[in-house]
Amino acid sequence: MANSDDSFIREVNEELRSDQMKYAWRRFRPVVIAVVALVVGGAIAKEGYQYWQTHNSSQSGDRFLAALTLANENKPDEALAAFEALAKDGTGAYPVLAKLRAATVHQAKGDNAAAIAAFTEVGNDAKAPQAMRELAKMRAAWLLIDTGSYDEVAAQVQAMANPGNPLAASAREALGLSAYKAGDFKKAKEWYQQIANDAATPRNIANRAQIMLDNIASSGKAP
Repeated sequence: MANSDDSFIREVNEELRSDQMKYAWRRFRPVVIAVVALVVGGAIAKEGYQYWQTHNSSQSGDRFLAALTLANENKPDEALAAFEALAKDGTGAYPVLAKLRAATVHQAKGDNAAAIAAFTEVGNDAKAPQAMRELAKMRAAWLLIDTGSYDEVAAQVQAMANPGNPLAASAREALGLSAYKAGDFKKAKEWYQQIANDAATPRNIANRAQIMLDNIASSGKAP
C-alpha cells in the first residue's frame, strides 16, 4: 500500500509540475475531494454513533434504524421521507442524526444542493453538539468546493481554520482548494503554507499541501 501511495503522489506531483495545470486539477480534484469526504464522513458517523448511545430513545431509535435500512436497500426516496419525518418529531439525538443521514442520502442521489442545505442546517443548529456541527459544516464546504464560491466555502469552515481546532488542517485544505479553483493563487498559497507550517497537520494533508505549494511556485502564479 505504501508503494502504491508513493506512486500516486509522484504521479500527481509530475502532473502538477507540468505545463498542463488545468488538466491536472481536473484529473485529480475528484480523487482528493472524495478521499477527504470519506474521512470526514467517517468522523461524522463515529460522532453520531456516540451521540446516539448517549441520547438513546427506543421509539425514535427504531424509526431511525428502519430509515437506515431503506437507505441501505437503495430506496433513497423512502429513506428521505422517513428521515425527514424523524427530524420533525423525533426525540433525543435522533432529529439531528436524521438530518445528517438525510444529507448523505441527498449526496448519494447526486443532489448536492439539497445535501449542502441539510449539512448547513445541522451546522447552524445551536442545540447540536459542537463537534457534529463542525463536521456537518466541513461536509458542506467540501461539496461547495466544486459547486460554490470561495466565500461560500469560507462561510462554512474559516472559523475552524484557527490553530488548535481539531479540524484546522481540513478547513485550511478546503479553503486552499477553493481559492485555487477560483484562480486566487496568492490566497491558496497562504492557506497551504499554514498547513505546511503547522506541526500538528496530519502527514497526508501536509503532503498534499506541499504538492500544491510546489505547483503554485513552479507556475509563477503567486509571489
